[in-house]
Amino acid sequence: MEDMSGPYLIRGSVSLPEAELMWRFSRSSGPGGQHVNTSDSQVELRFDLASTEALPEVWKARALERLASRLVNGVVTVRASEHRSQWRNRETAAVRLTALLAEATAPPPKPRRATKIPRGINERRLRVKKQRSETKRGRQGRDWS
Repeated sequence: MEDMSGPYLIRGSVSLPEAELMWRFSRSSGPGGQHVNTSDSQVELRFDLASTEALPEVWKARALERLASRLVNGVVTVRASEHRSQWRNRETAAVRLTALLAEATAPPPKPRRATKIPRGINERRLRVKKQRSETKRGRQGRDWS
């Protein structure tokens, strides 16, 4: 895994400033044996989406709308506890947050333009259907007894 300490890039040249990230550490409930009782390896990363100046206004509005169900007072929270080391959990949480924000700020997909089915394709489909029907009709042995 690459070194993620530093600016967390969302997309293009837009990145999350380290100063706006709020980290919290607690004891993880995962594997770890006796060591798990003494180390705070679970990581909770919080980012105040509503009051950030790091994102362009258009992106911010888009993200606030798309992540509305995940936000608590405008703050998005990501947790990571699958690794035994706090450092790796920090990396995982940061990667998750940047991926979440990259997806939430992405421009909406272009609307699909309806296209007409070419006549040849439709005719071929009907021809194959008719052949199949004839084949099946030929299997019905009515007066074979």
